[in-house]
Amino acid sequence: MSDITNAQALADIFLQARHDKTALETIPPFLVPTHEDQAYRTQDLVARALTPELGPVLGWKVGAATPEAEPFGAPIHRNTIFTDKSVIPADLCHVFGAEAEIAYRFGQDLPARDAAWTQDEVFAAIATIHPAIEIVDTRFAKFGSQDRLTHLADQGNHGTMVIGEGLPNWRDFTPTSLPMTMTINGEIAYQKRGGNSAGDPLRLLVWLANHASRHGYGIAKGTTIITGSTMGSHFVEPGAKIRVEFEGLPSVETSISTVK
Repeated sequence: MSDITNAQALADIFLQARHDKTALETIPPFLVPTHEDQAYRTQDLVARALTPELGPVLGWKVGAATPEAEPFGAPIHRNTIFTDKSVIPADLCHVFGAEAEIAYRFGQDLPARDAAWTQDEVFAAIATIHPAIEIVDTRFAKFGSQDRLTHLADQGNHGTMVIGEGLPNWRDFTPTSLPMTMTINGEIAYQKRGGNSAGDPLRLLVWLANHASRHGYGIAKGTTIITGSTMGSHFVEPGAKIRVEFEGLPSVETSISTVK
């Protein structure tokens, strides 16, 4: 089978699992992506198929394993983006892995184009910095049970994200050393300084602008980008209340409903 055929077959499996709300144990070995282009092709097919149900892509997640590593990303639909103090429906995800992240919102369009977007152009388009909570999810029975490229193909394990109030003085913040606190049900779960494996998240935004351009999305004005967990993933159950604070930013909080 060709890469294109394999990507479509894998996308169909992911979409069926979403529709049926079933968890996959594994996928056929011949459908496991062998390179990133194949994983991103599956992502694109799933994202475009979900758009009528979940709305347009108005967010992205981006990260990197180390400060020198090639970044990776995934599109996020409007209907999985929540605001501060929202209640996330428990039936929206299979698992709930809470992550504290820094987010940036763009105030100008960066449309798809042939020429690469430069750092100066990308930075000029950033409007605000935000605290964020991502809830990571999976189409598989066990989170992290598959290889890296399969999870990348599965929308980068995105479930939902909650975006707090933003501030325009984003250049005044140094995310690599920013103190953060996450509380779960009123108790401190994490309290640390910095911690993003990607290092400076601003480099990720330049990569993402060009990645989104190559894949025909571009970045629309108002799009919000989450830039990787500062503390790993903290798995919680329905009913949990999650609050994240980064020093100098407004807090952001969410809860998960108890009915699944």
